[in-house]
Amino acid sequence: MEFGILSLSDIQADQATGRPVPTGPRLDEIVGYAELADRLGLDLFALGEHHGLDFAVSSPAVVLAAIAARTQNIRLTSAVTVLSVLDPVRVYEDFATLDLLSHGRAEIIAGRSAFTEPFGLFGVDLDAYDAIYAEKLTLLLQLREQDRVTWSGHFRPPLDDAAIAPRAQQRPLPVWAGVGGSPQSAARAGLLGLPMVLGYIGGPLSHPQQAVEIYRAAGERAGHPEKLSVGISTHFFAAASEEAAAGVFPYYREYLRPKTPGGRGFHVDRPRFTEGTRRGNALMIGTVEQLIEKILDAVEALGLDRFYGQVDWGGLPGELVEESITRYATEIVPAVRAAHPADRISDSA
Repeated sequence: MEFGILSLSDIQADQATGRPVPTGPRLDEIVGYAELADRLGLDLFALGEHHGLDFAVSSPAVVLAAIAARTQNIRLTSAVTVLSVLDPVRVYEDFATLDLLSHGRAEIIAGRSAFTEPFGLFGVDLDAYDAIYAEKLTLLLQLREQDRVTWSGHFRPPLDDAAIAPRAQQRPLPVWAGVGGSPQSAARAGLLGLPMVLGYIGGPLSHPQQAVEIYRAAGERAGHPEKLSVGISTHFFAAASEEAAAGVFPYYREYLRPKTPGGRGFHVDRPRFTEGTRRGNALMIGTVEQLIEKILDAVEALGLDRFYGQVDWGGLPGELVEESITRYATEIVPAVRAAHPADRISDSA
């Protein structure tokens, strides 16, 4: 089983000054978290893609290339690449370049986008977003398999024996499907034989269980159950005590609250936050012992191959994030691995 951390690069107001953190220092923080994760022996670092003023990263491949130059072993992946609004040729070229620079450590998690803003920005028809995503995903998978590609579709100009360069060091370049819980998306990933990462940020384990069951059933129908792997990502904070875990509530509330009238987000009060941290629910905020229990529960329920903790949400101070990453890597991950040796959980392909 593989363990990693994830940043969506959100930019929040400093709770002491009320001013947003500048983008440059925020990027420096993110690179530093990846370096720390690499030093501590975590397997994965994932970086989100967003196209708005309240996020620092619109091009994960660029930032991951900077991280590649400062790390040795950690695998570097998008989370997610918003394939619906991008050109798959450009996506493959960018991540093949990252793969070469990192000596075979790049991956793509491809998704449809949970935000509507990119569609207007890139001139993509939101009403056709699922068909567009399906076509672009099919093309991306062809691009990683073939050095020269002939292809035609509805939403991009055709390719006629086009040379696709550079070629990734990994053959094929790993592509995971990022799924937010949509049954259709889970079934598509299974039918294509792609590994799947679920965004699991709320509610009981029965919610992602349904998506995993759909995914595995689709993969079995398509005849390739051996290709299936499951990962989850969830909000995460490993605290020194229960009091310290409760103390991050203001940052969590700030992270999720709508920043404009009618804007994206929702209000979380303290009782709802506390309920979410209890065993059986999604929110991975608690002590080391509590998080070991919750991750083991998720492993048993979902048959996990990967776990990503989203570590730096809501303007959490850097020293708290670093302490959380350290507890995760040095205490939580070894305990989970000891409880589930390799013969019980297969490593992801």
